[in-house]
Order: sequence, then structure tokens, then C-alpha cells
Amino acid sequence: MSYYRHHIFFCLNQRNNGESCCAGQGAQAAFDHCKQQVKAQGLSGPGGVRVNKAGCLDRCAGGPVAVVYPQAVWYTFVDAADVDEIVESHLKNGRVVERLLLAPEVGR
Repeated sequence: MSYYRHHIFFCLNQRNNGESCCAGQGAQAAFDHCKQQVKAQGLSGPGGVRVNKAGCLDRCAGGPVAVVYPQAVWYTFVDAADVDEIVESHLKNGRVVERLLLAPEVGR
């Protein structure tokens, strides 16, 4: 068994050259909201969920993005309601949120 049941990484990369980046699309607020929701629902810690910051995940064109391991499920999201759905459906109940999946061909 893994130390964490789910490990979600939010890209918080900032690009200063005008290129699209997750930081410029509200990724920090989404990360903060996810961390708060995971803790409030008692999902955090060993055997549960870990919410982490990440540098560039190289999927900028679909940003903002997050990835859940160990399943390697890639999400894109728009607002706190989307993050709530990821927490409730995937992190809490193990069900992938199909409508928020990042298309596999989306890269930088």
C-alpha cells in the first residue's frame, strides 16, 4: 500500500515571457482551495490525500492543470467548484471526473 491513497500535484509555474502558464490562470487559488477542502473533509495525511505544489508539468496549453497519482489522472479546471468536484468524486470516492480530464494530446 502507498503512503498516500491519492497524491495531487498542482502546477504553479509562472512564465514571465508572455507564454501561457498555470500561475497566470488561478492555479495558486485552486491549490489553496483544494488543500483547505481536503483538510476540512478529514482526507489529509498518511493513508489519505496529499496536496502538493509542482513546477511546470509541461501541459501548459491545457492549464491550469493538476495530476492525481498513483492513477496518473490529469485534470484541467476553471474554478473552485471544479476543484470541489475533484475532491469529492476522485480524492474522496475514487471516481474520476470525466468532464474535467485533460485531453492526452495537450502539451506545452
